[in-house]
Amino acid sequence: MHEALSITEVTAYLGELLESHPLFSDLWLTGELSEFKRHAPSGHCYFSLKDEGALLRGVMWKRDAARLAALPRSGDLVLAHGRLAFYSPRGELQIYVDAILPAGVGLLYARFEELKARLEADGLFSAERKRPLPALPRRIALVTAPGGAALQDMLNILRRRCPLVEVLIAPCLVQGERAPDSIVEALYRAYGAGVDLVILARGGGAPEDLWAFNDEAVARAVFASPVPLISGVGHETDTTIVDYVADVRAPTPSSAAELAVPELAELYGLVAEAQSRMTVAVYADLADRRAELYQATRRIERHAPLRRLGRDRQQVDDLARRMERAVSTAAALRQVNLRGLAGRLEALSPLATLARGYAVARRADTGQVVTAPAHASPGVQLQITLRDGELVATVETPVRGTPAEKRRP
Repeated sequence: MHEALSITEVTAYLGELLESHPLFSDLWLTGELSEFKRHAPSGHCYFSLKDEGALLRGVMWKRDAARLAALPRSGDLVLAHGRLAFYSPRGELQIYVDAILPAGVGLLYARFEELKARLEADGLFSAERKRPLPALPRRIALVTAPGGAALQDMLNILRRRCPLVEVLIAPCLVQGERAPDSIVEALYRAYGAGVDLVILARGGGAPEDLWAFNDEAVARAVFASPVPLISGVGHETDTTIVDYVADVRAPTPSSAAELAVPELAELYGLVAEAQSRMTVAVYADLADRRAELYQATRRIERHAPLRRLGRDRQQVDDLARRMERAVSTAAALRQVNLRGLAGRLEALSPLATLARGYAVARRADTGQVVTAPAHASPGVQLQITLRDGELVATVETPVRGTPAEKRRP
């Protein structure tokens, strides 16, 4: 007899069985919606899926419901994608739905739309992350089938348009169950080869033939590309998931090759244009440098020691001339003053008096100037100074009175 189990243990075991089974984790169901309600506070949707024989509870979380173009209604026949789970609190089997499409849509298209909506929500299609293609890639990787016509078309176009570019071929399967893994492996080989650009390409075919390019692993590998990537899958009317993820979508493999490189003639034109711009820029730069050199030379000349020394010498010469003029003027003024003083001195000089007939008498014994008769008694010798010499005389009789009195009649 087995040991009794609790209800919780049984429901947990059932939940593990459902979640571990691969069929129930990626499930598409068709049925009629009933009791469809959106819970206002949380935004989650609760409903039932039923057909003629059974009913299954369903839940769609707010994040998944937000991706729907319009909410379905009770009574709609739908195709729903999700995973089965066992809701332990009520002991109830239910499906967690992440995509709902009208029932008339084919299963492949439904899978495509479900994956597209999910990857778009994850940001794989964001326009902000799209990178521009390099103007002139040096090395390009072609990820495609090795024996397909698409490869030959791309090689021919690349050789014709730009034979300078190096082409690396990363062969892979492009159809069948093993194709997604093969494409992912080839992409990562290309990423590790130091290329500047990757082209993921395949020729046209039925939607089922192109399904490997709608695989989630392939889409995420394209998203992981470290360099710009061009998708060229199928014909112009074909659209795959990798077209949304790639940096640039080309309608065909040939168009992808044309987008990847410029025409050689166009390249020559670009080189000539670049050369012309460079020449103009060089001459303009030289003109600017000449102008700067001229201005610098002028500044150096203005501040050069020799130039300043010349100015200082000129200033010294000017000062010397001014000083000479000042000295000459001062000397002339002093000469005039000196002549005036000399004239005054000459006028006051005793010699001038002597020149007019006067004489100076001094006692010979004492040298005292005799200015009155009383100063010279008889017998005293006098030394008389005249203009042109001296006389020695002896006083005989002093005469009293002034010369004026003596001249009076």
